Amino acid sequence: MALTHIPFPALPIPPSWFPGHMMKFTRMLPTLLTQTDVVLELRDSRLPLTSINGTLEGALQKWRLERGWDPNDATRRVVNSSACERIVVLNKRDLVPEWGLEPFRKAMSSRFPDQQFLFASWQRPRDIRNLSEMLVIYYLEMAPLINGSDIAKKYPYAMELNVLVIGMPNVGKSTLLNALRNMGIKGPTPKALRTSANPGLTQALSTRLKLSLSPLVYAFDTPGVMLPFLGLGEEGAERGVKLALIAGIKEGMYDIEALASYLLYRLNILNPISPAYLHLLPPGSLPTIDIEEFLEALARRMGMVRKGAVPDLRRAAVYFVRWWREEGGLISASSALQIADASFQAGHGAMTHGWGFDLEWQLSAGEIAGTGHQLLIQQKMEVCIDQHLVNMKREELAENNVSATQRKKQIALKEQKERQLKYAKLKRP
Repeated sequence: MALTHIPFPALPIPPSWFPGHMMKFTRMLPTLLTQTDVVLELRDSRLPLTSINGTLEGALQKWRLERGWDPNDATRRVVNSSACERIVVLNKRDLVPEWGLEPFRKAMSSRFPDQQFLFASWQRPRDIRNLSEMLVIYYLEMAPLINGSDIAKKYPYAMELNVLVIGMPNVGKSTLLNALRNMGIKGPTPKALRTSANPGLTQALSTRLKLSLSPLVYAFDTPGVMLPFLGLGEEGAERGVKLALIAGIKEGMYDIEALASYLLYRLNILNPISPAYLHLLPPGSLPTIDIEEFLEALARRMGMVRKGAVPDLRRAAVYFVRWWREEGGLISASSALQIADASFQAGHGAMTHGWGFDLEWQLSAGEIAGTGHQLLIQQKMEVCIDQHLVNMKREELAENNVSATQRKKQIALKEQKERQLKYAKLKRP
């Protein structure tokens, strides 16, 4: 039986989590970029749009303009006096369906021609090698300066490549740098940076870390920076739950049953015919949209009962979320439905379909039965990306991304500046 109608769950108001070390780094970023040749921005493949950090976008765009990129043509450089490249690494690629990787990369490249997109998993040495080779290529573009060729006149100080690694909390920045260091420096290399499954471990800019001896490549690890405010209404609520599910928000800030409810919703969309959570239920179980029904069945299956043989729904919710983070993500990625599947084309009619937790669309019966599915998926993804950008702009204009506390601070700061200006005028002779 396929789920033809998957209602959106009720979600709690998102909490605010923006510690002082995040604000401190945000203020430091423009200065750090003056010493940076390549920005490596890490995002989570499961949330490739939600993990875009709009807080940092302004500083990155200003950096590109100061390095000579054409403001009207993102692919054209007017002044080429120093390196300035931005690579977006979509980490944990093994936790999203393989069939969507290339369509999404093409969709993002068409919308953001100033950025290069690379999918990676730190468990795949080839991915680390590909990223390491990209950095070497940027270095070699500058390397002739060292040998005295014509390019040396353009980059007189290009003796090394400096990389800045940025991104949301818990997307794998420190793990990436450790892997690149092991790849670039021959022989046993100690683990240079501590890593953790919980967000917020890195709270200060790291010392300069050597990633490669030949060529000479250095990098800085940075604190993960959360959005100062996740937003109002349904959009803000969903954004917060998504980030909590991938452990991007500090543990304990969300009710676990709310996370379980949203996770059930998303797994149903990834495969409305045979969702991954059926692995947890008794054989013969059918897909469900009822979170209480699901948690009760899971609790009974796992023997999670309280006094009086009452199913412990909270323990079941904790187990469900933990299962998805540890192994269920791999199962859901490998079992996610694609249009080419015979089960998808078995006459179910129009259906909701999706990829990861950020992209969702409707497929008509004609599209399901048609050909050219890769191009169709890319087009569906481009619509999702466009809608995300429109929503971001609308929230920015409506100040939907500013909390009441932040708005009060902004008003107080504005009033303080006005008083200072008035006082300065009164002091003039």
